[in-house]
Amino acid sequence: MEDRIITYGGQAVIEGVMMRGQKAFAVAMRAPDGNIVVHTEKLANVYRSKITKIPFLRGVILLWDALGLGMRALTLSANTQTGEDEKLEGAPLYLTVGLSLTIGIGLFFLLPAGIGGWVEHSFLQTGSAVWAGNLLEGVLRLLLLIGYIWAIGFMPDIRRVFQYHGAEHKTINAYEAGAELTPENVEKYPIEHPRCGTAFLLTLVLLSILVFTALGPLPIIWRLATRVLFIPILAGIAVEYIRFTANHLGNPIVKWMIKPNLALQRLTTRPPDHAMLEVAIQSFQSMRKAEAEIVT
Repeated sequence: MEDRIITYGGQAVIEGVMMRGQKAFAVAMRAPDGNIVVHTEKLANVYRSKITKIPFLRGVILLWDALGLGMRALTLSANTQTGEDEKLEGAPLYLTVGLSLTIGIGLFFLLPAGIGGWVEHSFLQTGSAVWAGNLLEGVLRLLLLIGYIWAIGFMPDIRRVFQYHGAEHKTINAYEAGAELTPENVEKYPIEHPRCGTAFLLTLVLLSILVFTALGPLPIIWRLATRVLFIPILAGIAVEYIRFTANHLGNPIVKWMIKPNLALQRLTTRPPDHAMLEVAIQSFQSMRKAEAEIVT
């Protein structure tokens, strides 16, 4: 199970699913003509380097690379739907990832920090009340995350992506249970998964509430700076927490600990149909085949 936990993951894309292994990834997409189109590719060496064995640091490095990989998979799926052949790689890819990160940090970290700092400065000047500004900031960050996910779930295109997200989870759950990967079998498995990216996001936000509240009141410049500088640290801790809980799912305490993460996934997943399950299974099997063909 440890090998499976390290090796297999995935992501929903536009009308498809990306499955990532340790040496290769595959993106299976339902084309407008109804056929399943598959793209496979060898992964960067960072996934097999010694850095992936260093706790906390490995999370930051792999997270950054996974963001780029996810963006490429989304581009491939979009191109399949439009019939275009535009590539997103190199400098344009990292510029896109950097811009996306900037917007995300601004919305989910700096905006709540600014509001919390303003409340702290304007209304909480004395005694222990000044700590309430950081707590308010954390609550706002959590509400922004949940509200954003909830709101985009009403968009028809996003709902289909969430369905493919459910198909990805069911497929990996079925594989880890040792089941034969057929739509009929895979459909029976849970739509939630403890290693989901949604679980990572919620863990990151909850950690930020604890850490930033403990920092106490700060001048606004330092307040904003710490919110950015601490992100890699919090991300590294969050990755290790997800890995730890995934490795100890049989423990009753761990089962209780991951309940919030699994609950939030109800917003980011939807029950898939059989056609979507076919795509997810094809993606997983193509990734496994590609890995078997790679000689290292």
